[in-house]
Amino acid sequence: MTDREISRRVRGMDTSDGAGVKLKRVVGQPALDMVDPFLLLDEFRSDQPGDYISGFPEHPHRGFETVTYMLAGRMQHGDNHGNRGDLEAGSVQWMTAGRGILHSEMPQQEDGLMWGFQLWVNLPASDKMTAPRYQDIPPGDIPTATPAPGVTVKVIAGSFDGVTGPVSGIATAPVYLDLSLEPGAHVAVPLPTGHHAFAYVFDGKEAKVGAQRLARSELGVLTEGDSVLIGATDAATRVLLVAGKPLAEPVARYGPFVMNTPQQIHEAIADFRAGKF
Repeated sequence: MTDREISRRVRGMDTSDGAGVKLKRVVGQPALDMVDPFLLLDEFRSDQPGDYISGFPEHPHRGFETVTYMLAGRMQHGDNHGNRGDLEAGSVQWMTAGRGILHSEMPQQEDGLMWGFQLWVNLPASDKMTAPRYQDIPPGDIPTATPAPGVTVKVIAGSFDGVTGPVSGIATAPVYLDLSLEPGAHVAVPLPTGHHAFAYVFDGKEAKVGAQRLARSELGVLTEGDSVLIGATDAATRVLLVAGKPLAEPVARYGPFVMNTPQQIHEAIADFRAGKF
């Protein structure tokens, strides 16, 4: 077994998106453009309504997948195909945009804490024009593993300690884990060999990742290996651990479109303007 360690670290960058929602952009910023196949990771967290109330009005996507994980608050998603659904605390939506979709994510609250993540996962060239689809996962359908004393793990995608997450049929074979660790607790997490992986500390002061410490709002890109040791120091902490099969394909990006060539980006813009989404 080869232990993974932190090869690179970045801090979330304060920015805004949608209609002015304030957030931290961790992946998809100047210091870390991507971690193939992951194109973006945003954390949104605020109890000030002005930071989130305008939400994410209708906008297009093509060529990748969006993953929304809600920790607190409530959002409603809708799209131009007539789909509607609620994203409540603890729920996950894995949306495969494929060849094109127009959707919105709007707050269903006027005050209180809104907290969660959005992850963008690239699609292989062969799947970029697939039909759009959703996997809406309510909180009760996300299983929990307890692999060590003081450690609780929500398994959203992939498998860990005999528990398999509800997300399925994703080309990059992702692992998506939410680890909660009590003070002094630790656990070794196996990860598929060859997958690119990162850890992000989103609660508490810090976590131990391999032999190093990672502070709140820091992301650590991990080296190759078979497993990674995640632990808490003298206070409780929570860590996102995400891994996926790299695509090693050309990436052409323009806002909400992610394709393989500039020509495909031009086609996506033309199709969007022509109402073909």
